[in-house]
Amino acid sequence: CLRSGPQWQWHLDEMFVKINGERHYLWRAVDHEGEVLESFVTKTRDKKAALKFLKKSMKRYGRPHIFVTDKLRSYRAALKEVGAAGRQVTGRWLNNRAENSHLPFRRRERAMQRFRRMRSLQMFAAVHASVVNHFSQERHLYSRQNFKLNRAAALAEWRGLGAA
Repeated sequence: CLRSGPQWQWHLDEMFVKINGERHYLWRAVDHEGEVLESFVTKTRDKKAALKFLKKSMKRYGRPHIFVTDKLRSYRAALKEVGAAGRQVTGRWLNNRAENSHLPFRRRERAMQRFRRMRSLQMFAAVHASVVNHFSQERHLYSRQNFKLNRAAALAEWRGLGAA
């Protein structure tokens, strides 16, 4: 599937994560369908961190048509440096797609009783995103029977990937 088509928009957001009592930031890019594209852990929440996250994401997925962000000024400064300042959209409730993508991560984080190292958080965030992307399906679009068939197909594919 082509990720950098003109209709694609990214929702960018960062969340606080504690590692041994210290505050770190998990930056996340989510596409318009709710699929987590990129996760990146930093100690700071400034222009430098936002720029590094943006460059890493765009190198992998291309440049989206629209960046939906909250009103954190680091995003504006980083997008200006990348040359995409005109593509940023901010507004109340516009970034709910990214905010809601944090919820399954938070549930899993609580179950794991937090993180001990920055590296383990980065690895977990990447793996968790791929698993959630693989298994999350639009429940409201399918009947129960079709949902079960799709979930079984995803599970079979996942087991095939694990066996390889």
